[in-house]
Amino acid sequence: MFVGHYAASFALKKFEKRASLGALFLAVQFVDILFFPFVLLGIERMNIVENFTQSTHFELEYLPYTHSLLAFVLWSVAAYAVFRWVVVKNHAVAVVVALAVFSHWLFDLLVHTPDLPLWSDTTAKLGLGLWNNAIATYLLEAGLLLLGLWLYLRSTKAATTVGKYGMGVFVGFLLLVNVFNIFGPPMLDTKLGLAVFALTSYFLFAVVAFWLDGKRS
Repeated sequence: MFVGHYAASFALKKFEKRASLGALFLAVQFVDILFFPFVLLGIERMNIVENFTQSTHFELEYLPYTHSLLAFVLWSVAAYAVFRWVVVKNHAVAVVVALAVFSHWLFDLLVHTPDLPLWSDTTAKLGLGLWNNAIATYLLEAGLLLLGLWLYLRSTKAATTVGKYGMGVFVGFLLLVNVFNIFGPPMLDTKLGLAVFALTSYFLFAVVAFWLDGKRS
């Protein structure tokens, strides 16, 4: 899952308005932000395989340090600790950031092929395999993202014209990006290129979300 993860960012912002939407955008993608450097360092493994599923062009071969259930629990606890005692020093904000990190596993469970280990690579691997149906994958991500946006817009008010229309335009852009992501050919054929593209997207989207959130109150 790609842009669908941001649904959790919007929804969690509704329940804790002091949390930065930009931080929540990074939190829901945190394990992927780790995953791509881990792949480049040889700590985890993936292969670029055109049409590996209807929705993806990569095979996730070995990812226990970022995408196992145990890893998600540990990374979520770490996120809570950092935001509770270092960054904002606020329990409620730390909780929603930790939930944002963990939400990635719940959403991935729906779409991944069985490649999400419980803790080590030798344990049972989970994944309901919705990636094997591109249309269903796109509709799920779009539905989640639009629901998250709806919750966010209902809980905030526009302070400027940009605040009134900007977030809707931004989400529309994310849905368009996901059309090419799911239905298009591989955009890049090297792991380095894929990592640079993914990491740039994650941070750029977080900056835009942070900026637009500042236009609402």
